[in-house]
Amino acid sequence: MKTNELKKGIQIKLRNGWNAEIKDNMRGDIRMALVFGTYTETGSVYSHDIMTALTDNGWVDIEHTPAQLKLKETVNNLF
Repeated sequence: MKTNELKKGIQIKLRNGWNAEIKDNMRGDIRMALVFGTYTETGSVYSHDIMTALTDNGWVDIEHTPAQLKLKETVNNLF
C-alpha cells in the first residue's frame, strides 16, 4: 500500500513504534495524524515515517515513493 492511499481514520504505525490515526485525505510527503506517543496530539508526520497500516486484511507494509525516500535522506542529513 502506498501512503497516498491512506484515508482519514486509518490506523498506522510510525517508524519510532508509536501508533497514530490519519486525520486527512491529502497526498504527498507530509500527512496530518493523531499520534499516540508520550502525549496524544495531532500534528504533521513525514510520509516516510509511516511503516504499516491497519486494513481489513490486517497490518500491511507501506511502500514509499522515490521522492519520499529522497526527502528522508535530506531530513536525516540535517541532523
